[in-house]
Order: sequence, then C-alpha cells, then structure tokens
Amino acid sequence: MITFVDVEEARERIKDHIYLSPFPYSETISRMTGCRVYFKLENLQMTGSFKERGALNRLLLLSPEEAKRGVVAASAGNHGMAVAFHSRRLDIDATIVMPVHAPLIKVSRVRQYGAHSVLSGEDYDSAFNEAERLGREKGLTFIHAFNDPDVVSGQGTIGLEIYEQNSDLDAVIVPVGGGGLIAGIGLVIKTLNPRIRLIGVQAQALPSMKVALEKSAAVRLPPAATIADGIAVRSVGDLPLSLAKQFVDEIVTVSEGEIANAVLQLLEIEKTVAEGAAAVSLAALINKKFSPAKNVGLIVSGGNIDMNLISRIIEKGLIQDGRLSRFSVILSDRPGALSQLSRCIGDLGANIMHIAHSRGFGEMAINETEVELILETTGPDHIDRIHQELVRNGFRITTND
Repeated sequence: MITFVDVEEARERIKDHIYLSPFPYSETISRMTGCRVYFKLENLQMTGSFKERGALNRLLLLSPEEAKRGVVAASAGNHGMAVAFHSRRLDIDATIVMPVHAPLIKVSRVRQYGAHSVLSGEDYDSAFNEAERLGREKGLTFIHAFNDPDVVSGQGTIGLEIYEQNSDLDAVIVPVGGGGLIAGIGLVIKTLNPRIRLIGVQAQALPSMKVALEKSAAVRLPPAATIADGIAVRSVGDLPLSLAKQFVDEIVTVSEGEIANAVLQLLEIEKTVAEGAAAVSLAALINKKFSPAKNVGLIVSGGNIDMNLISRIIEKGLIQDGRLSRFSVILSDRPGALSQLSRCIGDLGANIMHIAHSRGFGEMAINETEVELILETTGPDHIDRIHQELVRNGFRITTND
C-alpha cells in the first residue's frame, strides 16, 4: 500500500523532468454543462500522456544492478512511450511489448525513443503475458503500467498539482483502465479534502473497474474493441482496486459514440487533441452520467491518437452530435422529383454529402425510387425540421440513422 508521503516524495523525485501541466477553466464547456469545468491537460507531457509520471518514478527507484540489466514493459502505447523515453534519458535498455493492433503513432514513437519494440497479441493482456515471459527469460525488470506502488505514487502527483492549482473543486473526473491513475489521484484528493467526489469513467465495452468494485474482486472480462484503446484493460490491478475501494465514489461508463463526440468537442471547442481514453471524462460530463457538481476537474490523460483514426472518430462524433444524418426517402420515379428533393433540402440549409438511387429493392411501387441521403446539418433539431418539411412536401422517409 502507498501513502500520501510516497506521492510527495515521488513529486520531488520527478519534478525536474515532468511538465507541470496547466489546469485551465473552460468557458464554453462550462456553459454547455452548467458546471465550472477545468481541464488538467496531461496530453501536453513530452510523450503525450500522464504515464511519464509513474514510469519515471519507477525507473529512478531501480537499483544499479536492475538498471544495468534493463527493463521491460507491456503497454497499449502510452506507458510504453513513457518508459522508452525516460529509459533512454537514463541510459537504461528498454523493451516494450505492445498489442499487434496498437495505434501506429504509439508504435513508431516507442521506436523513435530507442526502445526495442515487440508486437504480440490482440490486446493489452496478451502483450502483458509476453512481456512477463521476456522479463523472466532475459532477466529484465518488469515495469508494470498500473499495479505497482511506485507507478501509482507517480500518477498521484497529478492530484497534488490539481489541488494546488484549484482547491475549490467539488468533483474530479478520471479515465480508468487498469486503475493506477485514479488510485493515485484518489489517495491524494481524499487525503486533502474528503468532500471532493472522485468519479472514474470507463468505456462501456470494458468496464473492468466498475465490475471489480461491484464484485469486490478483480474480474477478467472478455476481450472487446473500443476507440479508447488506452483504457482497454480486461482486469484491473490488485493495488489500484484496493485504493479505489477506499477513495472512489463512483464508476460510470460511456459508449463509443459518446467518446467520439467528446474527442470532437475537445478538438472543436478546446482546440485540444485528446485520444479516446482521455476524452471519456468529458463524455461522462456531457452525457450526465453522474449527479451534477458545481466545480469539476477533468483529467485529459493523453493525446496520442493516430491520424488515420482521428478522421473516423470525428465522423462518428459528428453523427453522435447530430451534424451528420443518414436516411432514405421514397419519391416518384419521374423527371424533376430528385431536383425537388434536393431543392427542398437546400432551402432548409442542409448540405448533401452523399446521394444514391436504388430501384427495385424494398417495398416500393413500380413507379417509385428510393434515395439514400447523408446530410450535413446543425444538429438534431435541424434534422427534425428537415424530416417534417420533406413529409409535408409529399416525400416518404423510410429509414433514419
């Protein structure tokens, strides 16, 4: 078990090589949610995530013999980059094992930082098993991503900074994967002010901490895909779970669409690049997953998102936000009908992104045709107005996504 003093000592140990990330107030998100919202921007760390704190603290506590032999870590990406970056700086040989489908940006950065990169398995847990095997085989010290007291102490330094930057908080919202981040922050925040609520957020696809707290034991969940790859952990650590039992008030989950929309909101409103795992805290706030709080601190835990993925996430976020809409319309198969449909949509201020004809399929009369449309709109109210006006003009809407 770790103590508040352990976290204070970790901060003193790592302070010269870790960025004291800002904790700014967001006027726009605050108006949207009815809370005073502050973002702890850990995506601005050198390797793009909070993981540097725990990784560096653990590396600095290696014995000279351990440092000479080298280290190994399993990671979905961010922990691996943090271990790789600080190992190079400390002249320690590092091997990072990542899932074969880890984001390309994370794989390439690990290699750029000079570590040996090994791709193994479909998910974090498979990579973890291979990292443990390599550690035993080669005599490497295993640097756990979350189930290690020195790593948790390092992550807890975020809690110290948050409280010093704004002690007038009612709730702190934290992304949760293996649990190291919320465990460290929870220990600090609840020690300094037990009245501050600590709320963890997980992807709906892999709610490992939520299930563990409900069953009072770590449970290994089946594999599942999520755009929040940084928190896609099937089983939480024993140490984080024991701390979560003491300090976490609630764990909530968010859907893939809600995560995508939160990534989009951070990009569009805050001009902040956040990966899926980092955006879950905002997703939970926007979608009212917990009871309201006046002053809320949100951890933006990382910004390492693949550019190929971000375009798909933006599209999914636009759909979730009601700014992309797809539906089909049945119209008379005669000259001018399509022109009338297009003109009606244009008059209502929507932009047609895609249009496709279909004849002969579905329940249409012989003199009818089906047109599938994807429209760019301003939101759900705009979509409703378009549907109402199309129906008023004699068009029949058959499908609506």
